Amino acid sequence: MSARYAAATTADPFDRAVSCLTSLITSLSGHQALHLSHDRVEEQAEAGAREVARLVLQGHLDLRARREEAQLSALNRAARAALAQGRTRLEKGHRRRLNTVLGPVTVTRCALRGPQLANVHPADAQLALPRERHSLGLRKLAVLEAVRGSYDTTLEAIARRCGGPGLGKRQAEQLVQAAAVDIAAFYAAHTPVPATKETLLVISVDGKGIVMLPGHLREATRKAAERAKRTFRTRLSAGEKNCRKRMATLAVVHDAAPAKRRVHDIIAPPGGRTGARVRRPGPKAHAKWLTASVRDAPQKVIAAAFDQAEARDPQHRRCWVVLVDGATHQLDLIQAEAARRKVTVHIVLDIVHVIEKLWAAARCFHTATDPEAETWVGHKAARILAGDAAGAAADIRTQADRLHLSHDDRAAADTACRYLANNADFIDYEHALAAGWPIASGIVEGAARHLVADRLDITGSRWGVPGAEAVLTLRALISNGDFDSYWTFHAQKERERLYPKDDQHAYALLA
Repeated sequence: MSARYAAATTADPFDRAVSCLTSLITSLSGHQALHLSHDRVEEQAEAGAREVARLVLQGHLDLRARREEAQLSALNRAARAALAQGRTRLEKGHRRRLNTVLGPVTVTRCALRGPQLANVHPADAQLALPRERHSLGLRKLAVLEAVRGSYDTTLEAIARRCGGPGLGKRQAEQLVQAAAVDIAAFYAAHTPVPATKETLLVISVDGKGIVMLPGHLREATRKAAERAKRTFRTRLSAGEKNCRKRMATLAVVHDAAPAKRRVHDIIAPPGGRTGARVRRPGPKAHAKWLTASVRDAPQKVIAAAFDQAEARDPQHRRCWVVLVDGATHQLDLIQAEAARRKVTVHIVLDIVHVIEKLWAAARCFHTATDPEAETWVGHKAARILAGDAAGAAADIRTQADRLHLSHDDRAAADTACRYLANNADFIDYEHALAAGWPIASGIVEGAARHLVADRLDITGSRWGVPGAEAVLTLRALISNGDFDSYWTFHAQKERERLYPKDDQHAYALLA
């Protein structure tokens, strides 16, 4: 063995990292660096530290490669055949690139080969290397950046963090989609924290449209877009829709302690609150769990919400309250799901939607700036909360008749009355307040804004179903506070998919 070869095989794999650190310290302690501003020194230290860390990682991989080569070289043909299912030939120096959060590194490993058999690289399973070039750490970074901003800003953030271009836009999209594949399995294996039977179990459901690429619309929406006749070529006229959205369904399940209230805890009395009587707070949500899907049909999302509710209350001992906005299709699905599971649910119409209908009706009788409109809405809302929704609707119709309003002028008032009549079974607010139930679906409304509007509805976004579904479900996962637990679960599932136990060819590499 030549002296040069012997030196190469005995050199410390971390020598380059030590040399880089020494060079960085020398540079920052030199005469020129002592005259730099702090920000320039900070930049040089950051870049140098990143390179030192990359070289430390490279040194670790080189050390493992060296020890793997020595270990496999010491095995005879029979031992290699037993290790790798008949593969006896050892081939050294197989290299593959791995992009990491510290920068690119090279993984060197041995291959075990046999006639008409695919190569086996034992170190791949030992290191749990991904199929593609991007490490799980880089994928995790891409996910966390992509779910909170556009893919362009994601690439910029990764470039800043990794010191150079780590991946392309299409690759980032693919990594995000791959990162979401185990969410359903994670929650299927996840056991919620139990609660007492006195704790309310609350379910809320809502829908939110996402602008999609033409080929990813639901069939009915696509056909409506094809049939639509446009008044103008370059813009929509009043009442026209562009038919380019696909509805995502969102559901929230949470616990809440009952909180009894009175009508004027919800609606301020005429003239405003005096402070003489303390306003009772409503139920406070805790242990919130969100789910959403733009790919699955609404009934599947609602079923998932009921699955979560049943996991919290398998014996159906708690009081189940379901908050809705009056959408007939959602109501039918909720009632069908409850009947299928033989669980009693108390459906409550969101009071905020009722009040919005009343405000629209008030425009029939008051100008947009008339202060009396607020008083009018307050009186009607208080009457509805007190249990006389039919009387409130009758008063609105009577007032419209008395003023001889035309059909168009009273349209909003009639709509409000129909809304109350159609949902008469779900507006027993007097009983809901006395029982301490929530009567507003602000949590799911906020979830719709957070999950959809803040990311999927940013200017210029056009989504395909796989990409939108991945971002939506990952944002829900993060909102649930489950991302770290999920990532550990996902990493294990990835390893099982790539290296099944029967084919791992694992052996104990020396540390």
